[in-house]
Amino acid sequence: MNPTLAQAYSPDAFRQMGHALIDQLADQLEATLSRQTGQAIPYHDPDTAFAHWQADSQQPLLDDPMPLFADIIARSTRLHHPRYMGHQVSPVAPAAALGGLLTEFLNNGSAVYEMGMAGNAIERIVIEHTARHIGYVPTDAATPAEQPGGIITSGGTLGNLTALLTARARLPQDVWHEGNGSQKLAIMVSAEAHYCIDRAARIMGLGEMGILKIPTDEQFKLRTDLLEATYLNARAAGLTVFAIVGSGCTTSTGSHDDLTAIGAFARQHNLWFHVDAAHGGGAFFSPTYRHLLAGSEQADSVVIDYHKMLMVPALATVVVYKRAADSHRTFQQRAQYLWDNHTTGAADWYNTGKRTFECTKFMAAVKVYTLMRLYGDELFRANVDTLYGLGHTFARLVRQRLTFDLPGEPECNLVCFRYVGAARFSDEQLNNLNQQLRTDSLNDGRFYIVQTTLRHQTYLRVSLMNPFTTETDLTELLDWLEQRADALLAQTDPLPNQP
Repeated sequence: MNPTLAQAYSPDAFRQMGHALIDQLADQLEATLSRQTGQAIPYHDPDTAFAHWQADSQQPLLDDPMPLFADIIARSTRLHHPRYMGHQVSPVAPAAALGGLLTEFLNNGSAVYEMGMAGNAIERIVIEHTARHIGYVPTDAATPAEQPGGIITSGGTLGNLTALLTARARLPQDVWHEGNGSQKLAIMVSAEAHYCIDRAARIMGLGEMGILKIPTDEQFKLRTDLLEATYLNARAAGLTVFAIVGSGCTTSTGSHDDLTAIGAFARQHNLWFHVDAAHGGGAFFSPTYRHLLAGSEQADSVVIDYHKMLMVPALATVVVYKRAADSHRTFQQRAQYLWDNHTTGAADWYNTGKRTFECTKFMAAVKVYTLMRLYGDELFRANVDTLYGLGHTFARLVRQRLTFDLPGEPECNLVCFRYVGAARFSDEQLNNLNQQLRTDSLNDGRFYIVQTTLRHQTYLRVSLMNPFTTETDLTELLDWLEQRADALLAQTDPLPNQP
């Protein structure tokens, strides 16, 4: 046998490397949680990062991958650091990461049952378990097609697109075979909804006119009082509105739309009601915060990212349908070499490739199921309650300081805030100052925060994703921002006060 192939598949070498890597990762976890590692992000600009790895790629081959792995760890963002407050991605629970290692090693694509026997069965269990938490509980008289169902797919963007494709498949015209034709299709959605909804609509050929963005109120929630007028105006313009999307919650501010009112409007006009709960869906597991998602049980479909609030490695997104039969309408293709096409309909749950974009579909459900079997729903509840509680704590700390401003009361663990100082500055000056604070914090690396734009104003934003973050961490973040703002103002000409 070729010696390189033999070496690459050596069980002994794999065992040795695997043990060494787990030790590295465990050491990194211990160092970040205990704050021995000072930086949440060891930031390098893109050109510097590329130059480093370009130089590395030109070195002689390695005898041991551990130095490479150590270098990657050292140059990566540290989501397990309590001062990581950046994007909406979980610091992964170690057991879920081991589930990911298992599935990557087995490499059983689960689009076809024979290739994913364990994965497909486990996926169905995860979907049905999630459906019960959403409130999809059919009566005993319900047929299999009327039972809840769904699939797991690669991320919220793909999940939302899949659900909207299902909504379109319900139209009388056979879009899958005939195309949109002369129909001018449209969906209704909050102006603050995640950009992937806009992207999905454009991918589906709806165009800019087919995305009816509803303005939001002072809390950045969709204004349900504008729904009827928007719908009637669209009809008058020749548009066929087929779906409405509610946010649970919005990405920028963490605001939750009134899903109960949106659901009632959808029923009135026979529209597909979809809930994008990619971030906020973790609250389904929390008796304390589940009320934020009230009305989701009326939805035809719901999307939840397990890799956001539920500690699973990316990507693991569930698309849950109130009626399992709906998920079988989305894609209607024949692939004789893959499936026995004599079995069709809702009963054919085990060939998930029939209901997803992915032809090679990895076993994401195993990562979720690992946590379910080890810790049950209590782990999910505890994480959501802890992180949402941190959001309220941070808002209280911000309100206590006259130098900062909040755009509203946060509902979850996403909090926007803005340095305003003691003087009166113009919006442009404050935008520039807050952008500089974000840039300086990135270069400093002790805290990782991001920024967003709300109604033409720049805000700093924290996503409190780490349950080991403390009130002391949050206080020291505000202290650092105030000190840095003072230094910036002292380094430049005084900003003129506005009259």
